[in-house]
Amino acid sequence: MPEFILGAKARAAGYRLVGYDSIGSTNNEALAAAAAGDPGGLWFAALQQTSGRGRRGRPWASPYGNLAATLLIVPDADAAATATLGFVAGVALNRALGAVLPGAAVRIGIDGADGVSGGRAARIALKWPNDVLADGSKLAGILLEAQKLADGRHAIAVGFGVNAVASPKDVPYPATSLAELGVERSAADVFEALSDAWVDVFGLWRDGRGIADVLAHWRAAAAGIGAPVAVSHQGEVLRGIFETIDDDGRLVVRAADDRRIAITAGDVHFGATASARS
Repeated sequence: MPEFILGAKARAAGYRLVGYDSIGSTNNEALAAAAAGDPGGLWFAALQQTSGRGRRGRPWASPYGNLAATLLIVPDADAAATATLGFVAGVALNRALGAVLPGAAVRIGIDGADGVSGGRAARIALKWPNDVLADGSKLAGILLEAQKLADGRHAIAVGFGVNAVASPKDVPYPATSLAELGVERSAADVFEALSDAWVDVFGLWRDGRGIADVLAHWRAAAAGIGAPVAVSHQGEVLRGIFETIDDDGRLVVRAADDRRIAITAGDVHFGATASARS
């Protein structure tokens, strides 16, 4: 059995943990627990997923030794507020990865890894809507799934996938892992840091009332603000300048004709891909 442990803050806050060596999907386990009546505050963590998935049902490759973790929560918030939990997850994961990566050797990545940490360019940056970059390559991803309960509330599975020992091959984007970055930290190390970071950021969120504060932290760690961006959605590509994330969590693009367009969903590209016109 892997030696996953909760951080001290997570233990003090009453979170619980189930650890696995290998599992089909930690999100599936969380949603099954919700259906069985679990009140939430329960983490599922594994060293491997055999049926992991990302956004829009895409497969999530999970080589053995990487981190797959899902937190089941049942917040006292409406559906609009719970939709912003992805930003809570992003800020928490950004903090956790920043804690396990060395502070030195800061580099700016080709895909816009130019967030700010401690007043300087950060090696780790958040990519809208749900990725974490390291030196411009994808290091981690987040997936939220909701399930309506009999009492009208929504159980939320907040899923995290972190490339600790290896990155997936044959994917259409740059990817990396902690090991490839020269960082020898295990999935259990990342999980312990994540469980504590979640407590801090979720407390800031306050059932949606504190989303403005969470978004401020997210923007400060964001990749690509002020740079060219291309957003692919439903077969169309919008190009322009990534201006900000608005108060509803939408990506705001300033188009060539100076229109400001708010995007609710899509695949984001920076760098040469964003500037290309073909």
